[in-house]
Amino acid sequence: MAQDLRSLVGSGSARELQEKLENWQRDYEMNSFGENLNRCCEILELNTAIQKRLFSILNETSREDTLNEGADTIKNRLLPSLASGGEKSLSITEGSLGGELQLRDSASNQSCQLQELEDKLYATRVQIKQMEQDLRASRAEECKALRQLQQLNDYEQEIQTLRDEISLLDAQKSLLQSRLVRSRSPFRCSVSKSRSAVSVRTWSPARAGRVNASHRACIIARFGFIYAQERLDAETLLRAFICDMETVQRIIYIAAVESFRAAKMAFWKLKISVKETLALDHVGPESLEVAALDYIARHKDLYDVCQSVQEVVCSMNVNPKIPYPPEVDFFVMRTLIRELCCLAFSMQMLIPPLDIALGVDGELFNRTMYYRSCDSDFTAPFVAYHVWPALMENGAVIVKGEVVTKKIVLCSRRRRIRSRSCSCGRRLRSGQVTRSRSLSTVRVKTSRY
Repeated sequence: MAQDLRSLVGSGSARELQEKLENWQRDYEMNSFGENLNRCCEILELNTAIQKRLFSILNETSREDTLNEGADTIKNRLLPSLASGGEKSLSITEGSLGGELQLRDSASNQSCQLQELEDKLYATRVQIKQMEQDLRASRAEECKALRQLQQLNDYEQEIQTLRDEISLLDAQKSLLQSRLVRSRSPFRCSVSKSRSAVSVRTWSPARAGRVNASHRACIIARFGFIYAQERLDAETLLRAFICDMETVQRIIYIAAVESFRAAKMAFWKLKISVKETLALDHVGPESLEVAALDYIARHKDLYDVCQSVQEVVCSMNVNPKIPYPPEVDFFVMRTLIRELCCLAFSMQMLIPPLDIALGVDGELFNRTMYYRSCDSDFTAPFVAYHVWPALMENGAVIVKGEVVTKKIVLCSRRRRIRSRSCSCGRRLRSGQVTRSRSLSTVRVKTSRY
């Protein structure tokens, strides 16, 4: 033990430790953070080596204590100091570890929150894409159903046309046979008449009702499709020449009203002509009115829709209710006008026929007949102008129209605005005519349809 103590004293470790401490204290302010850490570690290593040798000397000394006189000393002095030093080092370690864990937990929580937000954003984008796909699919299904309904109606009409033609041929055959018999024997005149009456096709009100209902549903669906598609296309064409949206909507509404008026007039003239022709030898069980409607339904090519389009354009050219720049040609709306004329003509063949409601600016708003446009004043009780007419049947509303309600003072004096201020500065396309030309000139130009 004495030899170990002499060796420890002779090694000079304690003096070296003291010198390192003094040097570190002197250079602490000038050293960098890394250099100070290195100095501290060197001193701790040297102190640990000294403690190891001291513990070795303590162990040898305790072995020489045969009477256990140093047990109390070790218990009262050494163990408490070792415990306090261990607790301090443990608390420092725990504090550093706790801070590191808190930083890690905070970083992980932020990462988790960011990941959750990214997941929610991705899920929202997926939902939006799915909704867009569902909307496109529903529109496609609606168009497909409309086309199938139109095809079904066309098939039913073709079948009915073939049956009517067969019945007509049978009737003509019976009539010829009766005339032949009547020319040979005057005493069998009554018999031939009875045979010809029996040979005429039988008319079924139930079958006619089913055909009429199917045709009616298809026509109503077509009316809504024109509002959703052709009307918007016409707005786009007119906005190229007219900047005011109200003026564009007024022009389209007047075009719809004039299209129905021209189609109904053409149907009335054609029905009179057909009734005069069928009245010469009409022998069917149905009335002459029904027979005329059936004939017109089977021969729709008798309707000159191009002539109706020209009449609508000409009537709009001289309509005093339309404010417009003089360089706009209403013939750019020919697709919308043609579709409305064909639809209005088909509506007249229904029993009862369908028609549109004629609106007047300044009338009281009727929520059972019209919807308010999105740019309307929903507190205004009066109609400023009409956007689309309502579809009627025997005074009952089948499809609501669209109006704009505003709190304005309507002027009773009608005037035509010839100013070019509402024009968007677009040039006319080749072949278009100006509004200042005469009516005959417009008719010549529109005959290119």
